[in-house]
Amino acid sequence: MIRTALALSFAVAVAACGATPTERGLSGGAIGAGVGATAGAVTGGSVATGAVVGGAVGAAAGALTSRRDLDLGPIRSPLD
Repeated sequence: MIRTALALSFAVAVAACGATPTERGLSGGAIGAGVGATAGAVTGGSVATGAVVGGAVGAAAGALTSRRDLDLGPIRSPLD
């Protein structure tokens, strides 16, 4: 059970971020729900409560993140 929860949380954590505030809110909510559910399962708490709280926090963080915060600059070749 714990391995499945950890694998699921890893899969959710590597999900791509969106380009618009709505997309970032949705992806942040999904990532937060996955992490919250995993935290609830691992700590023995409520999985549903963890998912709801994590989803709300993740959605808010994703929606409030600006495009400028996500710009990591141009992709450079390691050979440059």
